[in-house]
Amino acid sequence: MLTALSIRDVILIDRLDIGFEPGLTVFTGETGAGKSILLDSLGLALGDRADAGLVRAEAKQAVVTASFAVAAGHPAQALLADQGIDAGDEILLRRILTRDGKSRALVNDQPVSVALLRRAADLLIEIQGQHAQIGLTDPATQRDMLDEFGVDPALRETVASLFASWRAAEAARADAEAALESARRDEDFLRHAVEELSALAPRAGEDEELAAARQHLQGAERRAEAIGSALAELTPRERRSAGPAATLRAAARALARIAEADQGPSIGQALAAIERAEEALAEAETLLSRAVSEAEADPRGLEAIEERLFALRGMARKHAVPVVELPALLETFAARLATLDAGTEELARAEAASRAARTAYREAAATLSKARGAAAERLTAAVARELAPLKLDRARFVVARTDLPEAQWNARGADAVRFLVATNPGSAPGPLDKVASGGELSRLLLALNVVLAGESPVGALIFDEVDSGIGGATAAAVGERLARIARETQVLVVTHSPQVAARADAHFQVSKASARDRTRTTVTRLDPTARQEEIARMLAGETITDAARDAARSLMAGS
Repeated sequence: MLTALSIRDVILIDRLDIGFEPGLTVFTGETGAGKSILLDSLGLALGDRADAGLVRAEAKQAVVTASFAVAAGHPAQALLADQGIDAGDEILLRRILTRDGKSRALVNDQPVSVALLRRAADLLIEIQGQHAQIGLTDPATQRDMLDEFGVDPALRETVASLFASWRAAEAARADAEAALESARRDEDFLRHAVEELSALAPRAGEDEELAAARQHLQGAERRAEAIGSALAELTPRERRSAGPAATLRAAARALARIAEADQGPSIGQALAAIERAEEALAEAETLLSRAVSEAEADPRGLEAIEERLFALRGMARKHAVPVVELPALLETFAARLATLDAGTEELARAEAASRAARTAYREAAATLSKARGAAAERLTAAVARELAPLKLDRARFVVARTDLPEAQWNARGADAVRFLVATNPGSAPGPLDKVASGGELSRLLLALNVVLAGESPVGALIFDEVDSGIGGATAAAVGERLARIARETQVLVVTHSPQVAARADAHFQVSKASARDRTRTTVTRLDPTARQEEIARMLAGETITDAARDAARSLMAGS
C-alpha cells in the first residue's frame, strides 16, 4: 500500500507531506483547487513522462517521493532484487526533475532507469480514470486476472512446466536433425577422407619418429661417402694412379739396391721407416675397410622413410591440420560417419520424445482452456451483476477466450483472453478502452475491481473522478463499491460526489489560497466536523445551509 507522498516544488505546491492508511481515502475540493496536481506529482514518481512545466516557478527542481509498504514475497521485491536493490518491506520511488527538463529516478535512493521505476510502480499501484486507464484494460494482464479469479494455480504451473519440457524436447529433436543433415551433406567427402586416412593409417607421434630416423640415415650416408673417399685414396682402382702403398714399395726397392753397398746407418733407418709406414698403411686400409662395412648407407630405407613422411605431411596440408592431429582427425571423421548409421535412430527417438511432450502440453493446455472458459462465464456473470447499480444496465461485459495458433502457444497456455464490452444493445463487443466513453469506462473498471478485489499484487488503486457525470443512487452505488474494494485493497479517490466522500475512512481537502502575490495549493486532512462541513459544501455549493449539513450528517451516518 501507499504509505506516504512527499512533494517538493511542483507547480503550486512548495512543500507537502501526506501520510496514508489502509481503506478508502478521498480527496475533495473545488474545481481548480489543484487535485490534478496531486495526480501529476504522483505520476512523476511512478515514472510518467517528465515535463519541465511541473517545476514550481521559483524553484530549480521538483522532487516527488512515494513510499510503499510491501509484504514479504511481493513481486516488486523480486524485480528489484534482480537489479541488485534490496527492497525489504518498504519501497521508495523518487523522481527529481530539473527546470531544463532533465530527470533522475531513484528506488530506495539508488539511481535507476525510468523504465525500471515504471516497472516497479506498475506492481505497486494502479491509476484508473477517464484519461489514464491502465492495468485491467491491458490485454497482456487480462488473462492473468482471469486466472487469479478462478483458475487453479497448480494447473497453470503444470502447463508452464510441460511447455518447458516440450521446448527442450523440440530443441533436442532439432539438434539431432541438424547433426544428421550435416552428416548426410558431407557423406561423400567423409567416406573418401576416412578411406584415404585409414589407408595411410597415421600413428600418434609417427612424424617425429620418421624425422629422427631420416636424420640418422642421412648422417650414415654422409659418413660412408667420406670413408670410401679416404680408402680410395689409399688404394686407387686405376693402374695409372700410384697410391701410397705403391709409392712406398717403389722407394723400398730403390733403397734396397744400394743398401748392400752403402753400409751407412741412414739408409738402413730409412728402409726401416718405410717398412713401418707400409705396416701402418696396411693397418689403415684394414680399419677403413671395416669402417666402410659398418657405416654402409641404406638408400632404400631412407627413400621409404622420406616417402612416408612426405605422404603424412601432404595429407596434413590437404586437411589443414598438423601431422600430429591426423589420427584424431580420422577418429572425428569416422565418428561423423557413424552418426549416419546411428543418427536416423537418434532422430527417430528425439521426434518421438518431442511428439509425446507436445501431446502432454496440449492436453494440459486444453484442460487449462476449459477451466478458463468456466472462469470466464463466472466472471462475466459477476461483473454483469455490478453494472445495473452503476447505471450501466444497457452495457454487456464479455470475457472472450480464443484458441491461439500453435506458433503462439506459450508457457501460459494455448489461448488468449480479452475483456470486451458492448455499451449499446445490438452492438458487437469491443475492447474496453475502445468502446466505452470515459465515464462508462471508469465505472466498468470499478465493477471489474469490485469482482477482482484482492486478486492483483497491486496494493493501491487510485480512481480519478470515477463518479463523473452521475449522482444520486448511482453515486451511492459507486461509493458503496469503492468501500467494498477498500476492504481488500487500499483505495484513493479524487471525487466531486458527496455520496462517495461520505464513505471515506480518511478525507483530505485540496484548496488553493493566494498570499503576497503567490498562489499555493494545500492539502488538509479533515476531522469529523470538518468532513461534515466539506460534504455539506459538496451538496449545497457556495452557500452551506443547515439542510445541507443535516444531509451530510445523514450520508456519513449511513456509510
